[in-house]
Amino acid sequence: MRRCGFHWARTAPLSILLLATTVQPLLAQSPAEPVLPETIVRDTGGRATVRTMRLPSAIQFDGRLDEPFYGDTRPFGDFIQQEPHDGQPATDRTEAWVFFDDANVYVSVRLWETDSTQRVMSDMRRDSFNLYNNDHIAVIFDTFNDHRNGFGFSSNAQGGMFDWQATNEQPSPNWNGLWETRTAEFDGGWTVEFRIPFRSIRYQEGGRTWGINFRRMVRWKNEVSYLSPVPVSWGRRGLNKLSSAGPMMGIEVPEKLRNIDVKPYVLGSATTNTLATPPLSNHGAAEFGVDGKWGITQSIVADFTYNTDFAQVEDDEAQVNLTRFSVLFPEKRDFFLEGQDVFNFAGAGSNQGGGGGGPQAIQGGGGGGGNNVTPIVFFSRRIGLQNGLVVPMLGGARLIGRGGGYQVGAIHMRSDDSPAAGTEATDFSIVRVNRDILSRSRIGLIATRRGPRLAGGGDNAAYGVDTQINPRTELQLNGFWAATSSGDGATGSARQSYRGQFNWNADKTGLQIDHLFVGRAFNPEVGFLRRSAFRRTFGNARYSPRPVRWRAVRKVYYEASVDYLEDPEAHPESREAQGAFRMEMNSSDQMAVEFSRQFESLGAAFTVTPEVVVPPGAYAFSQGKLLFTTSAQRPVSGTFVVTRGGFYGGTLSEVSWRGRVEFGPQFQLEPTVSLNYFKTPWGDGDSHIISSRFTYTLTPRMFVSALVQYQSAADAVSTNARFRWEYQPGSELFVVYSDGRSTLGPGTNLENRSFVVKLTKLFRL
Repeated sequence: MRRCGFHWARTAPLSILLLATTVQPLLAQSPAEPVLPETIVRDTGGRATVRTMRLPSAIQFDGRLDEPFYGDTRPFGDFIQQEPHDGQPATDRTEAWVFFDDANVYVSVRLWETDSTQRVMSDMRRDSFNLYNNDHIAVIFDTFNDHRNGFGFSSNAQGGMFDWQATNEQPSPNWNGLWETRTAEFDGGWTVEFRIPFRSIRYQEGGRTWGINFRRMVRWKNEVSYLSPVPVSWGRRGLNKLSSAGPMMGIEVPEKLRNIDVKPYVLGSATTNTLATPPLSNHGAAEFGVDGKWGITQSIVADFTYNTDFAQVEDDEAQVNLTRFSVLFPEKRDFFLEGQDVFNFAGAGSNQGGGGGGPQAIQGGGGGGGNNVTPIVFFSRRIGLQNGLVVPMLGGARLIGRGGGYQVGAIHMRSDDSPAAGTEATDFSIVRVNRDILSRSRIGLIATRRGPRLAGGGDNAAYGVDTQINPRTELQLNGFWAATSSGDGATGSARQSYRGQFNWNADKTGLQIDHLFVGRAFNPEVGFLRRSAFRRTFGNARYSPRPVRWRAVRKVYYEASVDYLEDPEAHPESREAQGAFRMEMNSSDQMAVEFSRQFESLGAAFTVTPEVVVPPGAYAFSQGKLLFTTSAQRPVSGTFVVTRGGFYGGTLSEVSWRGRVEFGPQFQLEPTVSLNYFKTPWGDGDSHIISSRFTYTLTPRMFVSALVQYQSAADAVSTNARFRWEYQPGSELFVVYSDGRSTLGPGTNLENRSFVVKLTKLFRL
């Protein structure tokens, strides 16, 4: 009998696009331009249209806001809450101005406080993710006025800087622009000034209108407010919803500038490796290389790199893996991080356990419910890394451009041969094209090539089409189709992957339905494939009301999900049903309870540890989990998890804590403890990780950090200590010490050690 499957997913991108074209977007009419001396007007929904003006006189860039023109120019303010009382006026007054001259955009903000002694400022290091958990002010500019893309800038009261780029209304913190900030105190609060060079951002040439929005966080109240209101369902990503931003009139962008940056580096190192043949002892080496950036136009940028080096990058954080599948480690190298969102295909890296509406309670388990098994067609860690070893990079180039509703990206890199990693010189090529459609949607194409392929000889290629349709704020429809070619003779669906996804994400309700297929021969060698040869159907539902009578509780979440995976021949492989209840307190503390029922069918033996091997067969078991997360505003914060339940015919017990301990805004510890014990009929075992990151920040542009990790599965202890000083904007000094030691035998035995000093210097031509 012919099997009836979910064949709609195979044509999901086209079906979704046809459906979306029947939806006519309702575009709100922008209000009239403010008439001086007014600098702001609002429409009936609260969206603000503001006016920026040319700087009337020289500015003393000190953060004090005491120049006469601040008294002569009316600010814009009256921020509107997103949390905790959506749509209500902010409880603390905020006054903002935007000025410009021929070279820079200036953002000035005066932040009044009802109680300055409660201000939270626990970090000052540039680009620290913890800056969001401080009292801060942030601004985003939609410089192409396309309601999709922009550049964001944020500062806390100590001058801790954070910047990012928004692409298709999704944040990418990997962009690092050259800009400055200054802060000061006044009787009643604090003030801040941003100075953002035009040449540090991309914008529409000749444009006189940008989009703009501000966000203010008052952490001790857990209050988030915006200049133009943002739907509460967007949570902390709300500032990136540029379709909710208001127009900023009157900007005068400069004529085309010569925009060339050259950044050479010199590096000296000493390396010890007792496992090499022959062993190395304090082996000295010196390197030279250069990176370049050329702004061909204000919307097209080319990057070049020669003898690319990533010695300053922090080590990967260890992970416990008690599944049958590979672990995904994130990209940390600056060259690949910048513009990464342009090359993302089919929402690669997004949470699959969803339903949205805030932090997810459901974490997933052995069946893969919360584990992202969606193929990543382009994964930059395939370039310059192989078998856990660094492969020398000869160089390459990247081009990113935007215009006429299109977004285009291309990368070509070449790696050198590496006998230690078992690879020969290899070329990597990636081309990505996105086309904006409707008001907040897009369709895209991707192609990748690796030559020679991993098996040697010939090329590996991948190509595909994806689409993301947003008929309304709460609804997103996603789909993709992709195929690979490796010269292995595979044809038809065996070398294909496709997906269709429905995602309703409102504040009170959420629903996700997802179907994914990955063929047996689908093999993107410039991508990442956590699991192959399966057909997956996933569903998640969420109900998350905001109780009125529970004064201490901001929101409660009820979630349930079902995850079903089978092989292409329809034989069940994994099944998981989960339920979760979570409470989010007004203090931002969270508590959750989860329960899952799992089924795993093993077609081959599963090696949990070298001492414990689970034989083929069918296994059903249940697990329960308790989670408690303390608010990031506390001096000691983090997430504590206890898991207990079945595990392949036996039992599993896990206790973990991932935390942060603050000793003021300059010194922090980030400990991680994960203790896992399991018992099976085929043997007992454990897998533990104990680690901590130590960070001491001398200034927002200078810090010392160290990551120390112990992994029981690898019988290893590692240390990675780094000093970073941005001695001029864009120019840096790095000093890095790393070592790895074995815990087998008495004491710890040194296996490898390195000491690196790297100096970069930025020249802006």
